[in-house]
Amino acid sequence: MAVKERMRISKAGICNNKVGFTLLELVLVIFIFSVAAAIVFPSFSVFETTKIKSDAKKIASILRYLNESAITTKETSSLKLDLKRKSLLYIAQDGEKKDVFDTIHAVELQSKGMLSEGDVTLFFYPQGAAENINIHLSDNKSSLIVAFNHLSGRVKIIEQ
Repeated sequence: MAVKERMRISKAGICNNKVGFTLLELVLVIFIFSVAAAIVFPSFSVFETTKIKSDAKKIASILRYLNESAITTKETSSLKLDLKRKSLLYIAQDGEKKDVFDTIHAVELQSKGMLSEGDVTLFFYPQGAAENINIHLSDNKSSLIVAFNHLSGRVKIIEQ
């Protein structure tokens, strides 16, 4: 008569003497870290580009405000750009205000071309601005143009 022997069956993933980690645990931890890194690292570069975009939006807002203010009040408004100090000084119905923008690189006018140094004074008349204005902004990674159309009074932010 044949003797039946019991076959030993091992349980996968269970170890009686816990010395290390299972392959499943290691894969799960690596997956969690990779998902966290994929979410966190791209957002750091967003913080760097938001400064230049914020400056562009604020300059666009100032140009729109000066143009609309001059048209509605029937008084001339002015904008003085100091390219050395990277500042804007604007005079409108609310008085004189000054803002500094580290990202201003140059100003392009139809009448004078590209200007990257010195002072530039722009006037907004009761009929609107006299010419198109392009303000070039740049930082280490990107560059933008704030383009003001004197005919429509619209401002566009163009990425380069």
